[in-house]
Amino acid sequence: MPANDSPPTKDSAPSPIHAVVAEDFAAVNRTIVDQLASRIPLVETIGQYIIQSGGKRLRPLLVLLAARSLGYRGDKHITLATLIEFMHTSTLLHDDVVDESHMRRGKATANDAWGNAPSVLVGDFLYSRSFQMMVGVGSMRIMDVLSAATCTIAEGEVQQLTNVGNPDTDEAAYFETIQGKTAMLFEAASHSGAIIAEATPEQEAALQYYGRYLGLAFQLVDDLLDYQGDAAAMGKNVGDDLAEGKPTLPLIQAMAAGTPDQARLVRQAIRKGGLDHLDEVLAIVRETGALDYTRARAEEMAAKALEQLERLPASDYRDSMADLARMAVDRQA
Repeated sequence: MPANDSPPTKDSAPSPIHAVVAEDFAAVNRTIVDQLASRIPLVETIGQYIIQSGGKRLRPLLVLLAARSLGYRGDKHITLATLIEFMHTSTLLHDDVVDESHMRRGKATANDAWGNAPSVLVGDFLYSRSFQMMVGVGSMRIMDVLSAATCTIAEGEVQQLTNVGNPDTDEAAYFETIQGKTAMLFEAASHSGAIIAEATPEQEAALQYYGRYLGLAFQLVDDLLDYQGDAAAMGKNVGDDLAEGKPTLPLIQAMAAGTPDQARLVRQAIRKGGLDHLDEVLAIVRETGALDYTRARAEEMAAKALEQLERLPASDYRDSMADLARMAVDRQA
């Protein structure tokens, strides 16, 4: 698929949250297209395919909002936002291979369309390109933050893999996993945006922890929606986590709050994987209040994210970050 100057995804039209950085966001889209260029056509084809598959582009958005909220007036935040998106996209390519996924956001996954080997290798290309761009940003502190983040993300993915089929995974282990595999890149995005804007230590810490709590809230809601979401809106099937044997918080809480028989059935479903007991498990997570509990934890994380923003100067950018935290728990997909 040849590179072009059009926005690389159907979802790139600014939402109200994107509107305050609309010009920056358009520049990120152009940079994505430019940086996908490769002498190997298959790299561009798969890269364009996964980028065009949609998504909210929240991580690059965080870079832009964080930097602008502190008055940044340069242009390196565009490169930084783009490389963060490449890092995220590479993890999606690798995750779909590991999970043997066939559908993402309502479309066939790259591994389903081209096979596992090309997907893994293009994911490697995107990671490598992101580090090339990181050098171009020219900040050793940002390189330190992002290189550490990549290690943490990889560890989180391995930890999730070791948790599959393990009904003894507790809430603490669950939060450690989602902090690594999901929240870490949110945190790195807002943190690096603060660094490039030369934030004060207090502002830098506020934006770092804002990203962390926002990422936790998003993952909690993702895990909640796996048991009560709309399949068409999510672009995946309800119960996919259960089918993969993933012990997410709705299941962990259902086992803790349910009767011995209910806990036994959920444990069996996690060990076995698949969807043989989907209807029974859906009933149990509702009856035990596990879905309400998971939503309450998500709301708690979003509230903590909002608290961090109080340390930043008032601006439209800060307001958009606050809206983003509220959207994290109100969304249906």
